[in-house]
Amino acid sequence: MKEKRFYYKFSDYLKETYGEKVYKLPVNLPITCPNRLDGKGCAFCADVGTGFEAMSSSVSVTEQLETTRKKIEAKYHAKKFIAYFQNYTNTFMPLEQFKTYIKEASEVQDIVEISISTRPDCIRTDYLDYLKEVEKETGIRINIELGLQSVNYHTLDFISRGHGLAEFIDAVLQIQNYGFSICTHMILNLPGDTMRDCIEGAKILSALHVKIVKLHSLYIPKNTRLSKAYEDGTITLCSKEEYIERLASFLEYLSPDIVVERLFSRIPEEDAVFSNWGTSWWKLQDEAMQYFAEHEIYQGKKYRYLNGSALNRL
Repeated sequence: MKEKRFYYKFSDYLKETYGEKVYKLPVNLPITCPNRLDGKGCAFCADVGTGFEAMSSSVSVTEQLETTRKKIEAKYHAKKFIAYFQNYTNTFMPLEQFKTYIKEASEVQDIVEISISTRPDCIRTDYLDYLKEVEKETGIRINIELGLQSVNYHTLDFISRGHGLAEFIDAVLQIQNYGFSICTHMILNLPGDTMRDCIEGAKILSALHVKIVKLHSLYIPKNTRLSKAYEDGTITLCSKEEYIERLASFLEYLSPDIVVERLFSRIPEEDAVFSNWGTSWWKLQDEAMQYFAEHEIYQGKKYRYLNGSALNRL
């Protein structure tokens, strides 16, 4: 019997799409999130957002991309790159300002894709229209990264996401009209979520035919509302072993056609009250692979629930 791969790796997808290894170059813009306008933001988000590896937002898009490109090029002999607008909400700005940043990235040498991280409630057709123009004029692919985190709207309320599941579905349907790929971010161990929520998340992403999913293990920075709840015992988190079980079930129910960019968070630990159970992400990766092998886990193993599956019982 042919050996099955555990999951559809992002590196494999990039090689299939571009014929060789491709590297992401983070871009940090001087912007914010609509969820931060009242001073709150998501309960798990630090003041710096999530762009831990990015340069200062005071540096131009061109300089950020050129500087990082040269470093990666020298170290890995890379030839193709993705301009990754990573931190905060990268469509939450006036359209003309958005156009300026995207145009600047599109003019940098060897950029084959522009990936834009944003929120489901910050997708609109005039922004998508412009991205389609860029794609047609330059041949650069467009990818939209949407932070969903959970399909449980009670959990989304608890972590103060500021949107529900409906906004995510609306954003996906809008983006797919333009033919852009979609990467969805999910956290599999949010307080309040269960194994059932993880499975339903995999099923919803599969039903919507998103192209990529990026999975995160919850990281709790210091001085956040979630850190206070964690430190005073108001919330508890699942064990490392349970996370790996959730991860395994998520993959089993996930369509085999969906690319998996990440299984665990990769973030600095020094400013956190909780991060990967005190274990490095690569050790967690090894433990997960061992669990998958021992329990015969592979992506799509239980992908049998769409297309009128109950009719198969006749």
